[in-house]
Amino acid sequence: MSTAPKSQILHLTEMVNYQEGSVVSRQITKAEAGNVTLFAFDKDQGLSEHTAPFDALVHVIEGEAEVTISGTPYQLKTGDAIIMPASEPHALKAVQKFKMLLTMIRA
Repeated sequence: MSTAPKSQILHLTEMVNYQEGSVVSRQITKAEAGNVTLFAFDKDQGLSEHTAPFDALVHVIEGEAEVTISGTPYQLKTGDAIIMPASEPHALKAVQKFKMLLTMIRA
């Protein structure tokens, strides 16, 4: 999978498109220390509860989502961000279509 071009302005909301009934992702950059991935979720789509070995920052760049961390739901809208702590169960669901940037740091 190719990553986004470097030293260029990235129009994030235009870099991934919604697909009916789907979650779409595009890797922006990847390095040993972590990666950044752009996601587009159609309404009512999501990622089921899971854990990750590293902290991850979710930044909503369009729309509205519910992020549940260790059983506590958080409502996020355009411009909001939340850190999902390492090893804590978390899930995401599109309240309406939304796009997010996910930054995972492995160090």
